[in-house]
Amino acid sequence: MKRIAIFASGTGSNAQKILTYFKDSDKIKIALIVSNKPQAGVLNFAKEFGTPTLIIEREQFLKGDGYVPHLEAAKIDWIILAGFLWKIPVSLLNHWGKKIINIHPALLPNYGGKGMYGEAVHQAVINAKEKESGITIHYVDEQYDHGATIFQATCPVLPSDNAASLANRIHTLEHLHYPPIIEKEILSQAD
Repeated sequence: MKRIAIFASGTGSNAQKILTYFKDSDKIKIALIVSNKPQAGVLNFAKEFGTPTLIIEREQFLKGDGYVPHLEAAKIDWIILAGFLWKIPVSLLNHWGKKIINIHPALLPNYGGKGMYGEAVHQAVINAKEKESGITIHYVDEQYDHGATIFQATCPVLPSDNAASLANRIHTLEHLHYPPIIEKEILSQAD
């Protein structure tokens, strides 16, 4: 059984889909929800699913031990980012290597990097008059939105779109693809 920690900073809609997808799995267990915001909506989903939580503090995460001992104590095999806005520190990258996955709401390598999240991404895509956008599921490395791409899916950008309407189509892609791609990657690397 592979044990997953989901890192999330916000409402947790992707985390909810991941929790639901793996609820009855005999191969993958969501063992921990990690958040940097004590009031994050994702914590309500953790409670609903009976999943333990860990609230992290910026200084310890970025400049301290990165909570590696906490994650080791929970026997975490993989880290899945689901709307987590802090850069992953070297301490976690060194420990989990190619076992940290993120989802980005645009087609990388475009529209990624520091500050490119949420509506800012969608507005940048619209401002550039792109004809399509989408999602990128990728491994995490030491740079924002830079690691090797695992999967991309696209959707049209309509002339009538604003950031919110485009975000709705992107969320649909995220919810449809992220859980099964996570499963495929984890099982393809199973010991």
